[in-house]
Amino acid sequence: MSSPVKNNRRVHDDKAKKLKSSDKASSFHGRTPETVAVAKLHRPRTVPDLLSGRRLAGVTSPEVKPAKLTKLLLNVTVQRSLGPVMVILSLESTVGDLIAAVLRQYAKEGRRPIIDTNNCAAFDLHYSQFSLESLDREEKLINLGSRNFFMCGGITTATATCWKEAEKGAAKNGWLKFMDFLF
Repeated sequence: MSSPVKNNRRVHDDKAKKLKSSDKASSFHGRTPETVAVAKLHRPRTVPDLLSGRRLAGVTSPEVKPAKLTKLLLNVTVQRSLGPVMVILSLESTVGDLIAAVLRQYAKEGRRPIIDTNNCAAFDLHYSQFSLESLDREEKLINLGSRNFFMCGGITTATATCWKEAEKGAAKNGWLKFMDFLF
């Protein structure tokens, strides 16, 4: 004869088999399977045709002309400065105008190191920091083919005096003459 405890275990095991795993999880949070089925997610209504207000890509009308480029956003990295200076100029601007605009923006932002922003002739514009050839100051920006440039400063008075002192020290030791020989 079987004991009554064993019988209770079978009844309990049969009930557990009938419940699904999702029902168990919902009952854990205090919800019954009936209340879970009633709660539905509310989803916003969407517009099925997003391009209904625009003209088709293949169809062109004579009165609608494509937008013409009027300004350029240029990034100029200044030597020994962190990050590029961003300047917006018109298409008719030249490299000289870009140098002047970058120097104005550099001073306006208060960037470091402090450079002489009054002397635009002391600076040259290059395509990159590895480019030895500087760009012509009369060249138009639209003809350059790039919007990212590198600007390095010319020899300032502080740099020139340091160079002269280095020449004096090297002349005493004879290293400068040796260096000229190597070049």
